[in-house]
Amino acid sequence: MNMSAASERLVVIGGDAAGMSAASQARRLKKPDALEIVAFERSHFTSYSACGIPYWVGGDVEERDELIARTPEEHRARGIDLRMRTEVTEIDVAGQRVRARDVDSGAESWTSYDKLVIATGARPIRPEMPGADAPGVHGVQTLDDGQALLDTLARTRGRKAVVVGAGYIGVEMAEALINRGYEVTVVNRGSEPMSTLDPDMGRLVHEAMEGLGITMVNDAAVTKVLTGDDGRVRAVATEDAEYPADVVVLGIGVRPETSLAKAAGLPVGDHGGLLTDLALRVRGHENIWAGGDCVEVLDLVSGQERHIPLGTHANKHGQVIGANVGGGYATFPGVVGTAVSKVCDLEIARTGLREKDARRAGLQYEAVTIESTSRAGYYPGASLMTVKMLAERRTGRLLGVQIVGREGAGKRVDIAAVALTAGMTVEQMTALDLGYAPPFSPVWDPVLVAARKAASKARAA
Repeated sequence: MNMSAASERLVVIGGDAAGMSAASQARRLKKPDALEIVAFERSHFTSYSACGIPYWVGGDVEERDELIARTPEEHRARGIDLRMRTEVTEIDVAGQRVRARDVDSGAESWTSYDKLVIATGARPIRPEMPGADAPGVHGVQTLDDGQALLDTLARTRGRKAVVVGAGYIGVEMAEALINRGYEVTVVNRGSEPMSTLDPDMGRLVHEAMEGLGITMVNDAAVTKVLTGDDGRVRAVATEDAEYPADVVVLGIGVRPETSLAKAAGLPVGDHGGLLTDLALRVRGHENIWAGGDCVEVLDLVSGQERHIPLGTHANKHGQVIGANVGGGYATFPGVVGTAVSKVCDLEIARTGLREKDARRAGLQYEAVTIESTSRAGYYPGASLMTVKMLAERRTGRLLGVQIVGREGAGKRVDIAAVALTAGMTVEQMTALDLGYAPPFSPVWDPVLVAARKAASKARAA
C-alpha cells in the first residue's frame, strides 16, 4: 500500500509482545485506508512467549511453535505489513523515517512514518570477558536463542552444563538442563539465588535447587570462559576455581535494547530504558511511543522508575499504545513488581519491595516471616509455605510480600499484588474476605497470618 492510499503511516520496530499488540490494537481501531501499519522484526519469529523458552528447552513444551501466539502470516492477513528478518538500524527523528536492513541480503531502505512505536525489547547481558562469545555459550532471550541452544545440546556429547546467574532465567534454565539429563552447576554473584527475593527467602530456593541435584556456587563471579583446541567452551573460571562445561547458559539478566533510541537522542533513564509518559508516549516526542522490555516503568510502591522485563507488562503496554495510536485513549499507571516462578515443585513469588528496595526508597519498615500450610493441616496434600511481609512503620502500609512453598503457594502473591495496588494497610488486609475451604487453605490464609503479624508489629513501632 502506498502513502496516497492511507492518511497516516504507523511504523513499529519490534514484532513481539508490545510491538504486535500495539499494531493489532491500532488496526482494530483504524481501517487500512486510514492507517497503514508497517512492522519490522529482525528475527525469524513474531508474537511468541519468551517466558516459555526454558520449558521448551526442558521438554515440558514439545514443539517450538506451541509458543507462537500469532504467525507473521496471521498478522499480514489482518492488514499489517510485517517485514521479517529486517532490522531497523537508524531512527531519523527530525525526518520522521527509519532505515532498515534486510538481515539476509544486506539491502537497506528508508521508510517514513507519521507515528512510531519502539518495541525493541531487551538483550541478554553478556559479560565482557575472554571466551564469552565462544561456541557453546548461549543467552536465552528469543526463540532463535532457544533453537540455537537446543541445536548445541543435540550436538554435544558431554553432559556438563554451567549456568551463569541465578535469577529467573538462570534458575529455570538450570531445571531445564537437569530435565535434559545434564550435570548442572550454577555460578551466582549473589549470596543466594533469586536476587529478586531477600537472601533469607533465597536460601529456601538454594536448598530446593540442591535437592534437585544442582550444584550452587554463590558469592562467585565468572572471570573467563575457557575453550578447547576446537575453540568450543570447555569450562568457566572464577577467581578461585574452574567448572567443566560442555555448554554454558547465561542467566545474568537483560538490559533494555535502547541503542537505536539513544543514537536518535531519545530520553533514557537510570536503568537504560526509554522514558515515557502515562500514555507511553516517549517524553518530549508527540508522535513516538515505546513499550515492553525497552522502557522503564513507575513502581507504584516506591514511586521510582524501574526496569521490569515481563511479558505481562509488554502486552498491556501494547494495548495502551495501540489505543492511543488508533485515536482512542489509555494509560499505563505503573506496576508493583509481581513475579512468580518455580524450581521443580517449589513455587517462588514476590511483589512489591524487598528490604533493600525499601531502604533505598527511604522507607522505614517492619518485616515479618511466618510458616503456614497451603491447605487445612488435616487435609491430604497440605504442604508448608513461608511468607515474608514488609509493612511501613507506623502507617502499616503494605510494602512487599515474598512467598516460597509447594503447590498453591505461588499464585497467593496475587492477593498481595492487589492490596499493594490499592494502597492497603496490613491491618485492612486482615479483614479481607478470602475464599476458604479445607482443600484450598487453612481458616486463616497464610497471607492473612502474615498480615496479622505485620499489623501487630507496625502498631507496636
